[in-house]
Amino acid sequence: MLIRLLQTVLFVWFFLLVGVLHARDLPQFAGLVKENSPAVVNISTRQTLSPKKMLPEELQSPEAEELFDELMKRFFDHGSDGGNPFNFDSNSRGSGFVYSADGYIVTNHHVVDAASEIKVKLGDGRELPARIVGSDGRTDIALLKVDATGLPVLKLGTSEKLEVGEWVLAIGSPFGFDHSATAGIVSAKGRSLPDENYVPFIQTDVAINPGNSGGPLFNLEGEVVGINSQIYSRSGGFMGVSFAIPIDVARGVIEQLKAKGSVSRGWIGVYVQEIDTNLAQSFDMAKPEGALVAQVVMTGPAARVLQQGDVILTFDGKPVANAAVLPPIVASTPLGQSVAIGILRGGKRENVYLTVAELDKDGAKASQTAEAPAQPAPVAGILGMQVSAHASTTGVTVDAVIGEPARRAGVTVGDIITQLDGQSIASPEQLQTIANTLETGKTVAVLVQRDGSARFLAMKIEANATE
Repeated sequence: MLIRLLQTVLFVWFFLLVGVLHARDLPQFAGLVKENSPAVVNISTRQTLSPKKMLPEELQSPEAEELFDELMKRFFDHGSDGGNPFNFDSNSRGSGFVYSADGYIVTNHHVVDAASEIKVKLGDGRELPARIVGSDGRTDIALLKVDATGLPVLKLGTSEKLEVGEWVLAIGSPFGFDHSATAGIVSAKGRSLPDENYVPFIQTDVAINPGNSGGPLFNLEGEVVGINSQIYSRSGGFMGVSFAIPIDVARGVIEQLKAKGSVSRGWIGVYVQEIDTNLAQSFDMAKPEGALVAQVVMTGPAARVLQQGDVILTFDGKPVANAAVLPPIVASTPLGQSVAIGILRGGKRENVYLTVAELDKDGAKASQTAEAPAQPAPVAGILGMQVSAHASTTGVTVDAVIGEPARRAGVTVGDIITQLDGQSIASPEQLQTIANTLETGKTVAVLVQRDGSARFLAMKIEANATE
């Protein structure tokens, strides 16, 4: 009995000792929070909103807005006094941090966008009005200025050295609660989010909620490695996935905003897409890598240098692992600089050279939509499609998808097929001729125009596909 009791005591003691040793291995954030909290600020804004602007986007038009105003006037019995009695104020909150001791504050673009009034609450409790020095929607970064000197400043680190699994800490104002600290690890790097082409986000599991936007993300050395920007959520609150703008991206944007109030970006004039396993096979690549050139802007720097179907593997000596990597690299390249681009073309690697130009401020993409053909006669049974000649451009129009392999490749009605297996298509007859030469089981690339954009699809040729 005594022996069993001793065994139990030793067993419990052993696990308590293991727990203590394990706890000592965990990072301690108290000192980091105490040292850096004074330089983290709370930002509150006021925006003037018009109810008619809250209509769904598909319903917004001058006619709809006029009808909305008339309905509001009748319902609330407001007279025509020349003003708009229906506008109202909306308050929002966010976070930020002191960038320089003379009053420059960094936050997110979406925190201060369209704000009519901005106030910054400093770490010592003072509330000061702020003005926008510059704001960049593409990277979601804004730079503010308050009338103050001698402010505590955070130390900037480098996001390039961050490793997946590394501990990070966020300080901000979730739901308006000042100087709240949350910790977690880096879940991934270089995340590409929809409509966010210029930011390779840092993904973390740090608890980020409304109000944290614009606040700093620290490494264990107390250096800012990111700016908290977005969360992935189906509830509106934190669900274990949050995203931060890498400080290496933010630093250049902040300095441009400080110097001139706007941001200039490099541009080469191509649209690229990801390469999956099937597309890699169609281009005889050993593995999916690089950025596939789907479209070349005829007035851009790449017009006489790159071609549709080229795979960009390196840019100015930097590796391009996938399509999401390329836009931030190009954007940060100095304007007017000649760069070497490593590409795969026709199964061979080579270098081409071009000079980087400046991206238009609005980044507007020229429409590539062509006029519809005038009642062309469809041709049935080519690779599972009914196609017809296109009236005003090269290629053929897909009138119907009637089978394989077109259906499995993702071809849709209205697509304009301009290339098959690297060969240009000018007519349905030419498409048929090329299709007849394709070997069963081979995966080929199909270049289509869809909604004004070009993209490659991978099509695996099946037996009797052209019958």
